[in-house]
Amino acid sequence: MSAKEGSLEAPTRHPLEWRDPSFYDERACQDEMERVFDICHGCRRCVSLCNAFPTLFDLVDESETMEVDGVDRKDYWKVVDQCYLCDVCYMTKCPYVPPHPWNIDFPHLMLRGKAIQFRAGGAHGLRDRVLSSTDRNGRLASIPVVVHAVNAANRTPVLRKALENVLGVHRDAWLPAFASPSFRARPPTGGNEADVRDGTRTPGKVAIFTTCYVNYNEPGIGRDLAAILDHNAIPWVLAEKEHCCGMPKLELGDLESVAKLKAKNIPRLARLARDGYAILAPIPSCALMFKQELPLMFPDDREVLAVRDALFDPFEYFVARHKDGLLRTDFSRELGKVSYHVACHLRVQNIGQKTRELLQMIPSTEVSTIERCSGHAGTWGVKKEFHPTAMKIGRPVFRAAAAHPAGGEPDWVASDCQLAGHHIAQGMEGKADGRLAHPLTLLRMAYGIGDWPGATP
Repeated sequence: MSAKEGSLEAPTRHPLEWRDPSFYDERACQDEMERVFDICHGCRRCVSLCNAFPTLFDLVDESETMEVDGVDRKDYWKVVDQCYLCDVCYMTKCPYVPPHPWNIDFPHLMLRGKAIQFRAGGAHGLRDRVLSSTDRNGRLASIPVVVHAVNAANRTPVLRKALENVLGVHRDAWLPAFASPSFRARPPTGGNEADVRDGTRTPGKVAIFTTCYVNYNEPGIGRDLAAILDHNAIPWVLAEKEHCCGMPKLELGDLESVAKLKAKNIPRLARLARDGYAILAPIPSCALMFKQELPLMFPDDREVLAVRDALFDPFEYFVARHKDGLLRTDFSRELGKVSYHVACHLRVQNIGQKTRELLQMIPSTEVSTIERCSGHAGTWGVKKEFHPTAMKIGRPVFRAAAAHPAGGEPDWVASDCQLAGHHIAQGMEGKADGRLAHPLTLLRMAYGIGDWPGATP
C-alpha cells in the first residue's frame, strides 16, 4: 500500500508493449482490469468524464458483493466499449498514474482490451472498418460524380435510416459532407516566396500535414492555415503523399493497420523534420497521434521521435512564433463573443490553451473557454449504440456554448476539433447556425484576409 494518496509528480507514460504476445492474453488483460477497476471503484474521481466510469460503477454497485469481485468478467467489455480513448482521465484526473506505484493507465488498458476484441472479430466489424478507412472513403466520395450523391444521401432521412440498418450509423448523428476537389487536389498557390526566418522557439518554414478531414471534408480550413502562413511570410509546403495518421484504426484496437500507416507516413515526415520544417497538423487527434501514440508504440524508432519533436498544433506554433517576435498582430476585425471548446485531444498534448491565448490578442474579442468533452469522440459518437450517450455527455458543453458569460448568445462557436464543433452545433439545436467556425478560420477573419466563410467545402 502506498503511503501517499496521489502523485505530485508529472505523469509519465510507459511504452505500449503491443508486439508482446502477452499483450493479447485475454485472461491477463482481465486480471489487470480487475486490479485497475478496483482502484477506480475506490476513487471515482472520473465519474463525470465519460460513460466508461458510470458503466463500471453501476456494474459494481449492482453486483452481489458491491465490489469489483462481484462483477462478471464478461461485463468488463461493456466498460471497454464505452471508452473512446480521449485520454482526459489519465492527463487531468487520475492521481495514480505513473510514477505513482499503482501505475494506472486506464486509456491504454482499454486500448489493450480493444486490441484483443479486434483480433477476435467484433459484431460490428464491417461498420468499424468502413468508418475508420478515412483515406478510402475520402478518395471515393470526393469523385465529382459521386460527391453530390453521397452528400445528398447523408441529408435524406430514408437513406439515413437504411444506413443505420445496414451499417449501424445512427440516423440522427451529424455526418461530414465531402468536398470536391479535395484540398490536396487543388491546394492554394504560393507558400515558397518568403525568406526563412527561424526563431529561438520555432523553425521558420512549415510543412502542412493536411489530415483526412481537412483534405476530404473541409478544405477551407487548410486554405485558412495557408493564408495565415502567407500573411506572416512563413514559407510552407504540403507533406508529400500523406495518408491517414492512424487514429481511427487505433481507436478500434487495429494496431497492425496503425503500423502500416506509420510505415507510409513517417519516412516522408521524418525527411521534413530533418530538413528543419515545423510540421503542422490542423486536427488535434492527428497531432496527438504523431506526438504521443506512435512514439509510445515505436519508442526506439528514431524517425518517429524526429517527427514527434517537429510536430506542432497550429496555434502552439503561432503563439511560439509570437514569443519569437515573428507573428503579425495587425488584426483588422474584431470577433466579439467566442464560445471556444478545448478539444480533449488538444488538452492532453499538455501545451496549454494556445488557441485561447492567441484569439484573446484580437481586439474586442471575449473568449469563453469550455474544458469538457463534447462527446463526439471521432467515429464513436456516430454509431447507433453510442450516439444517444454522446449527446448526453455533450449536454454541459452545449449549454455552456449557447450562453456566453459576457451576456447573451455567442457571435462564434469554435473548437479545434471540427468534428466536435459540429457535434456541439447539433446539440445547440439551431443556436449555432451560421456561427460555427474553426479557430483557424476565425484567425484568418481577424487578419482581414479572405472572405467568410473560409471553412466550407
